[in-house]
Amino acid sequence: MADWGPVLVGVILFVLLSPGLLIQFPGNCRTIDFGNLETSGRSILMHTIIFFGLFALFTVVIGV
Repeated sequence: MADWGPVLVGVILFVLLSPGLLIQFPGNCRTIDFGNLETSGRSILMHTIIFFGLFALFTVVIGV
């Protein structure tokens, strides 16, 4: 499982942090929009930074 751990973490985080799917931060009208299925350049950048931080945390620090 050690070989598949980072892959599973990456896939799960990718699905959960896709801008506009569950949440969009920052939103178009508010700070956080829920389930609007829209996106913007700012939200893609923020979700990328959050994804990289969580992925690094789970794979390097915790050692999944």
